[in-house]
Amino acid sequence: MKAALVLLALAPTAAFAQSNASADNAPHRGWSVGVAVAASDSPYVGEGARVLPFPILAYEGDRVFFRGISGGVHLLDTGAFQIDALVSARLDGFDIDDLGASGLAANGLDAARLDDRDHGLDVGAGVAWSGTWGRVRLQALTDVSDASGGHEFGAEYTYMLRSGAWLWMPSVGVRWMSDDLTNYYFGTLDAEVARGVPRYTPGAAVVPSLGITAARPLGERWNFIGGATWRVLPDALTDSPLLERGANGMPSIFGGVSYRF
Repeated sequence: MKAALVLLALAPTAAFAQSNASADNAPHRGWSVGVAVAASDSPYVGEGARVLPFPILAYEGDRVFFRGISGGVHLLDTGAFQIDALVSARLDGFDIDDLGASGLAANGLDAARLDDRDHGLDVGAGVAWSGTWGRVRLQALTDVSDASGGHEFGAEYTYMLRSGAWLWMPSVGVRWMSDDLTNYYFGTLDAEVARGVPRYTPGAAVVPSLGITAARPLGERWNFIGGATWRVLPDALTDSPLLERGANGMPSIFGGVSYRF
């Protein structure tokens, strides 16, 4: 279950809108549904590589939008410039039983003394600028579900290149994750330390990413979308005893089809 959620979270949800874009890069209004298959190599102990299907679901309205695990409201939309109120699921939680007890033991952790990590719900705001030079997005999110209580700030640049029927979208991004956020998902908790688990607190971290997404129409209403993403984990996170030794990133690939209503 954890792997399926990770794959859904890693799929670039902004690409759901762009996969249905018209020639002027404006997204078509209405619903899109479909199915995709994704592969991801989880850095957490014992999870390894998984290949799983997941649904594609997106909606683009004049003000309201929904893309996979996130959505929001356009507070201002001039076409080239947007200010959005955002809400997004954070699917970084996991059950300790899904991790490898022997691998955790090799890292000095007793699985019986560890707690599960909950998924979270983030809210925040985003700003985006678009032009012939590409698209820049900035966003700030904070956990309101009392899972981690952490914050995240992100920036991403995407260049949109059309080649015949294909739309190619290479991107580069960076996320700053607060210490509350990283300590919850990559560190050990106070309650666990009280049971004798070694304390590990990675602190705030910067996570760069590279990605490319490709999309093309398959007839009048069907679309293909696929892509790959690599998130580079800094040493503070890769040194976590919850992660496999030698893990240095979170790679994922996906591909699927969607139907626009």
